[in-house]
Amino acid sequence: MAKSTLSFVCQNCGAAYNRWQGKCDSCGEWNTLSEEDTTGATSMPVSVRSRRKGRTFALESLTGKSNDAPRLSSGMTELDRVTGGGFVRGSVLLVGGDPGIGKSTLLTQATSMLARAGHRAVYISGEEAVAQVRLRAERLGLADAPVQLAAETSVEDIVSTLSEGAVPRLIVIDSIQTMWTDTVESAPGTVTQVRASAQALIRFAKKSGAAIILVGHVTKDGQIAGPRVVEHMVDAVLSFEGEGSQHFRILRAMKNRFGPTDEIGVFEMTGLGLREVSNPSELFLSERDLGSPGTAVFAGIEGTRPVLVELQALVAPTTLGTPRRAVVGWDPSRLSMVLAVLEAHCGVKLSGYDVYLNVAGGLRIQEPAADLAAAAALVSSLVNAPLPTDAVYFGEISLSGAVRPVAQTSARLKEAAKLGFGRAVLPESARGEIGNDGGLALNSVGGLTSLVAEIAARGTPRGNRETNREGVTEKNATPSRFRRENS
Repeated sequence: MAKSTLSFVCQNCGAAYNRWQGKCDSCGEWNTLSEEDTTGATSMPVSVRSRRKGRTFALESLTGKSNDAPRLSSGMTELDRVTGGGFVRGSVLLVGGDPGIGKSTLLTQATSMLARAGHRAVYISGEEAVAQVRLRAERLGLADAPVQLAAETSVEDIVSTLSEGAVPRLIVIDSIQTMWTDTVESAPGTVTQVRASAQALIRFAKKSGAAIILVGHVTKDGQIAGPRVVEHMVDAVLSFEGEGSQHFRILRAMKNRFGPTDEIGVFEMTGLGLREVSNPSELFLSERDLGSPGTAVFAGIEGTRPVLVELQALVAPTTLGTPRRAVVGWDPSRLSMVLAVLEAHCGVKLSGYDVYLNVAGGLRIQEPAADLAAAAALVSSLVNAPLPTDAVYFGEISLSGAVRPVAQTSARLKEAAKLGFGRAVLPESARGEIGNDGGLALNSVGGLTSLVAEIAARGTPRGNRETNREGVTEKNATPSRFRRENS
């Protein structure tokens, strides 16, 4: 028998130590080390393992007739968009999200639609009883769907039960942190148990051809709890995002072996469950405050889908020694870069102002094409000049102040024209590559200076007073100061 080896494993990142300590040196978390048996019950002595002969297996060539991997549509267009067209046979997906965001609701709807289509769908819950899952199904109006339910946490029992009869097309495990296996001696939810349970379920999926969805808990930082090796083991990692105060949710693919990783699915949370949003731009722009300074509409691209979203900026005089920079839904480093370019090349002094930037609706923007819209919103708020309500902005700003072109310009303009916008502010180099799609008035800008001067010329006094270089007190001196410094 092998000697049992005890070690202290971090429950946040999976790092192992020989002795207990208060802080994990790998992830920096406190009081996350717990004692676990890392040997396992199925281990054997080294002498026995060294004498074991491996079995031979067949090798195949690249130029052969391979079996296609048919996809199984879930019946939900937004979910199929994120997964790449549906579930692939034998694939394993890991879905994470904040508590109460709607993961169980989404998967209950997906399994019910598959069951109604004639496929065998199994929903196994390790956190709720069967009666609680039935209550959710009744609230969603899905009680008549022939979904097979179970409340079980033993991986061996789950695999044995699912191996009988017809192979299920979709299996939902809610959640992987509640599963446990007899092969390791540790409590459910520990790093060792999560890794061993996920490995056993993945092995069953590859052998049987069933698609398995694992629900994972998240930490306070939004990362999926447990070892990161689980994310490498699965075929796709999906993140279900959204704010508790907002009524819509966003499903985003962080990893996908069978599809793109830049697609998003938009859902609206209603009393009858999640409703698919086919046109997210109308949802994000439904509550616009027209005519207010500091708001600009950005024409973005999420995967292959154009999305229009409103960027809101607020520039206010600061009372602190260090001005505050707060951003929600955008990269803070991009905001710092845009502020530096505005001050260095455009003469817009923001060192004495607090800057707040928000992406309306809770959408998180990741592409640099939002630089031009953010700069326009910041200058509009500073000089109290409302931007045209029928204009959209997109373009990348370089460190020299030039506006660089972005990809898929035609798709952005077509989406803006479909929603009733009349003009577009875009990079000058992209004007020759496209036509006048949808009858939009194209305002091309080659540098950020010209756009800032145009917005500053429409500025109106706000009420705050500043003293210029000549010692004369003037209201909202930013437009005149800009003209003086650039003359």
